[in-house]
This record gives sequence, C-alpha cells and structure tokens, in this order.
Amino acid sequence: MDSMEEIYLKHGKMVYGFLLTRTQDPDLAEELTQETFYRAVKNIGKYKGESSVSTWLCGIAKNLWYEHVRRQKKHMPLEEAEEIPVDSAETQLFHSWDSIQVLRLIHNLENPMREVMYLRLVGNLTFGQIGEIMERSENWARVTYYRAKERIVKEAEKL
Repeated sequence: MDSMEEIYLKHGKMVYGFLLTRTQDPDLAEELTQETFYRAVKNIGKYKGESSVSTWLCGIAKNLWYEHVRRQKKHMPLEEAEEIPVDSAETQLFHSWDSIQVLRLIHNLENPMREVMYLRLVGNLTFGQIGEIMERSENWARVTYYRAKERIVKEAEKL
C-alpha cells in the first residue's frame, strides 16, 4: 500500500469534493477531510483491501458527515435542520424499495458495477468524481451506473 502521504496526495481532493457536495461549506469540508485522513491513519489496520482506498476513504468521510449532522440536529432549530441537503433522486428511488433487498442486489453485482453503485448512491458522488476515482472517464462511470441500475431493476422485478 502507498504511504499515507501518497494516499492523501492521490485522494485528498476527491474526499474534499465529496464532503463539499454534502456540506456546502468549504471550511467544514476541509475540517472533515482532515478528520477523515486522521481516522484513516488511526484505523489503517482495519483496512482489509476488499474495496479500493478511495471507497474506504469515502466511507470514513460519509460517517464523519453523518456524525456531524446528528450533532448539529441536536443543537439547531427545526427551520435550519430542514435545510440539510437531501439525497439524490437515484438514492430516493432505491430507498423506496426494501433497502435490504436493494443492498443484496447491489452486493451481488460484479465489480466495477458494484463499486460505481456504492459511490453514486452511498457516496453521492458525481459521475466525474467516480470516473476520477476509478481512473476512467465520466462517460464510463455513467454507462456503468446505468447498466448496473438496469440489472438491479430487472432483478428486483423477479422478486
């Protein structure tokens, strides 16, 4: 595995961009990016290599974002809590189904379809960001996502 400095140089902008789309606050995104890499260093022994480093880092970042939102909801007026960004249309569609079934269907996809689905639905990344993470084009990410979604819909109809 690369050194943590190399990992930061390779994935730092992507993690920051991921968090910026969630937070809409550059300062908070920067703070959470730093905390993401701190936790990555602290928990490097838990990384099993079952996913790419970028997916692992996005998972840490996502969990930090959720922790932050939970803390803020406890301390903010209802009007402000309602302004927290909602999930994408794709995420809302999949949430309307039984989430265990959807996750099982996604889990049964082969890579790279599975990873693209996770990055899009869980990570809420753009196709450009997914292409960058996977070292492919934005168009490749779109096509891979579309094919995976079609396969999941077809499998869900059989249930």
